Amino acid sequence: MVMDEVSRENVPRGNVPREDRPPRILVDATAVPADRGALGRYAEGLLRALHGLGADLAIACQRVERERYAALAPGARVVSGPAALAHRAARLAWEQNGLPRVAREVGADVLHLPTYTIPVHAGLPTVVTIHDVTQFAEPERHDPLRASYIRSATRTAARLATRMIVPSRAVRDDLVRLLHAEPGHIDVAYHGVDHEVFRRPSPEEVKKVSDRLGLHGHPYVAYLGALEPRKNVPNLIRGWVRACAGRADPPALVLAGSGGWDDELDAALAVVPTHLRVVRSGYLPWSLLPGFLGGALVVALPSRGEGFGLPVLETMACGGTVLTTRRGPLPEVGGEAVAYTEPDPPAIASALSSLLDAPDRRLELAEAASARAEGFTWEGSARDHLDSYARAVAQYAASHPS
Repeated sequence: MVMDEVSRENVPRGNVPREDRPPRILVDATAVPADRGALGRYAEGLLRALHGLGADLAIACQRVERERYAALAPGARVVSGPAALAHRAARLAWEQNGLPRVAREVGADVLHLPTYTIPVHAGLPTVVTIHDVTQFAEPERHDPLRASYIRSATRTAARLATRMIVPSRAVRDDLVRLLHAEPGHIDVAYHGVDHEVFRRPSPEEVKKVSDRLGLHGHPYVAYLGALEPRKNVPNLIRGWVRACAGRADPPALVLAGSGGWDDELDAALAVVPTHLRVVRSGYLPWSLLPGFLGGALVVALPSRGEGFGLPVLETMACGGTVLTTRRGPLPEVGGEAVAYTEPDPPAIASALSSLLDAPDRRLELAEAASARAEGFTWEGSARDHLDSYARAVAQYAASHPS
């Protein structure tokens, strides 16, 4: 590994007693994608908030990401691994041997792995974030090879980690039910939302995204996320068709986001009546998301399974009207500030029609959603993470007496 030249701190802490100082946390960001998907937003929001709270941080990252992480947490000790870490097999091998060495070099008291993999012999307290267990609950809705790998890695992490952090009570309960994890070793830390990015848009921002989509002010129903079976996009398309086919001025359906796979998607799109309009926007720049989410009549996210549901929360923060399901943690996020549906097309059609026909109800939900979203912050999430790190240090010390 290479100690990053942009590291802000290079002074060892010497013999300062552990109980007289906060723990030094090594966060392994080498598996965090460079894009700003859900995992990237989690790592970014958490690290920035931990830094803001004065946490003693070290960060391991891909070599090409070192300047970004140094900027996220000025003062953190940033360690970049070998260039080969860009390849998954090399990264996993390095995680087993190189990462524990990095932990010793930076004097870490606890190691946080924000994904589901873990060194078998870490040599210090470990905290692993388990984002969801839908690969166990509904394996048929995931790519078989990837799901098999994730299930194996998650079982190992649940067995070896000193503590686990999960983003919802639903994931905690599923870990206990499906993997027989020890409930006393699991900490719930809800995700936050970046309220500077996700906020009520201006009319100009709404117009900008509408024009980019070629809608030029025409109303639309929005979806944002990966095109994966568990996201239930084909049934959303079918439900939207049922809700809108007979309307004189039907809203378009905009499918935003990139990546994923769903064998049913093309079949569902193939039978959309010609007078209804579907826009597949692909990836939308970060700056357009408030206008996109806040400018939609309804943001429909009828997922069959989530670990948390960041797009639901981010839409709420943008003052959008959300239609989602009661699956997994989504009611923990949305509460009474969103509308709910079952995931089948008739139910989606009925719930969507009700919202389209009730502008006052949409406004009421949007106001409630915006207020509820204020309670989800990355600072609050970071405080919960710090509590988990402290428990891990104490738990490890109790089981490894010197």
